[in-house]
Amino acid sequence: MVSLVANGCTDDPPTQSTPTVSAQATSPRPTTPSTTPKPVRLPDDAPSLSDVIPAPATTRAADDDNFALTNQTAISAPGDAEAAGEYLADVLRPATGFPLPVVSESDRADTIRLVLRDDGDPQDESYRLEVARDGVTLSAANPSGLFNGVHTLRQLLPADIERGKTVDREWALAGGVIEDEPRFGYRGAMLDVARHFFGVDVVKRYIDRLAQYKINYLHLHLADDQGWRVEIDGWPRLTEVGARNEVGGGKGGFYTKQQYREIVAYAQSRGVTIVPEIDMPGHTNAALTSYAKLNCDGTAPPPYTDTKVGFSSLCIDKKVTYDFARDVITQVAEMTPGPYLHIGGDEANSTKEADYRTFFDKVLPMVVDAGKRPIGWHEFAKANVPRSGVVQYWRIEAKDGPTQRAADGGRRVLMSPANKTYLDMKYEESNPWGNSWAGAVDVRTAYEWDPTQALAGVGDGEVLGVEAPLWTELVTKEDEIERMTFPRMQAIAEVGWSNSTEWADFRTRLSGQAERMTAQDIAFHRSPDVPWP
Repeated sequence: MVSLVANGCTDDPPTQSTPTVSAQATSPRPTTPSTTPKPVRLPDDAPSLSDVIPAPATTRAADDDNFALTNQTAISAPGDAEAAGEYLADVLRPATGFPLPVVSESDRADTIRLVLRDDGDPQDESYRLEVARDGVTLSAANPSGLFNGVHTLRQLLPADIERGKTVDREWALAGGVIEDEPRFGYRGAMLDVARHFFGVDVVKRYIDRLAQYKINYLHLHLADDQGWRVEIDGWPRLTEVGARNEVGGGKGGFYTKQQYREIVAYAQSRGVTIVPEIDMPGHTNAALTSYAKLNCDGTAPPPYTDTKVGFSSLCIDKKVTYDFARDVITQVAEMTPGPYLHIGGDEANSTKEADYRTFFDKVLPMVVDAGKRPIGWHEFAKANVPRSGVVQYWRIEAKDGPTQRAADGGRRVLMSPANKTYLDMKYEESNPWGNSWAGAVDVRTAYEWDPTQALAGVGDGEVLGVEAPLWTELVTKEDEIERMTFPRMQAIAEVGWSNSTEWADFRTRLSGQAERMTAQDIAFHRSPDVPWP
């Protein structure tokens, strides 16, 4: 498996950089001798270079230089480019019916070439995509950049490419050049599997839907008052007892270690990194129910299936609390190759402030010792967060002193203001589904904001990126996940990727995604502020 992010505790995810292309990436593509490719007519439903979401940095169309995808097309992806090449083939084969072999090299004209540039900067997610009648060349500094380019190439084909079964038609890509790079290195979504549990296949499909819009992190909220969702050796009652509940009294569920690793590997194969969250010291009733010894009075509380928050806390003064925390952190970190581990820290209303600080003074070094950068909801900014730590801001206020002080001290801030990014909020006040405490979040609201202007004292140099959380107190089925996520997720993806955003242009491009989402069976919400076809 190709690693898509740099491991370790100090490096930020890839951030914007100026695309550079080596001679290897720009040299003429070899063609079959004595064969000059004929001009290719672009199908009427083929997207243009400027239809892509998120919007690319620069596009230069070449109307007479389109590329035909045929039964003879191969994908050249040598070395570390192979994972992106295999993913591209997996996306294109079902609808085209073409074999699309992934090879290390090809001298044919009708080849899609994935090229890793010699300058190989692990922090550089930029890519260059050149489409011409004699071949396609996608170049990048590392596999992450190649995945970004593959997601763009996918959107340049007609929506029929998403049908999942063979469609008898002509396939072609619009000619021209796209040079592109992200504004922020962290472009994330969060799925809460603790309030309601969702199985491996549902999570995999969610990863697929997110990845196509260059979302590169999926944060899994794995433990809360209502349920514990991952197997931990030495603590079997976490899954025997703590996993058997969810909001409303459903059957719950959990991931075995093998299943969790399967999710992580699947995400990597799509260019996505998993960020696991074990919320502490509050939001811990499922753990407290599982083990009486984690409670200060030695008595296990009953399972919890309601939605109120702030009532639970690990016992700060007990040694077993830290034995438990170390085992969980060490094992989750071992199963997760990405750089981050989320430690929660929010709404710990039943933990005294001094105890809260004591807890994190002991637990945050465990995260660092496990080789991870700790992320916490912004309440944990009042603790002694290490310089490698990330503060995730989730409230709606435009000022927060602890978060600003953390940023001033060199900590990065992940922006998730609830009134812009929370996917569990209603789209419109009139909707019968969704939360409303942060106000309605329609597509335009999710789109028209600047992460570097949303919080006082936290500007361009302090923002790590954006993340859109989906809390699932009111979400029980996969089609509800999709309805609450799309099309707001496309808006937030573009906020995280593109430097310039114009609502009028975006809503037009977004309307063009309707057929693509329909072909994928995504149960998206037809927001009234978008001119859907």
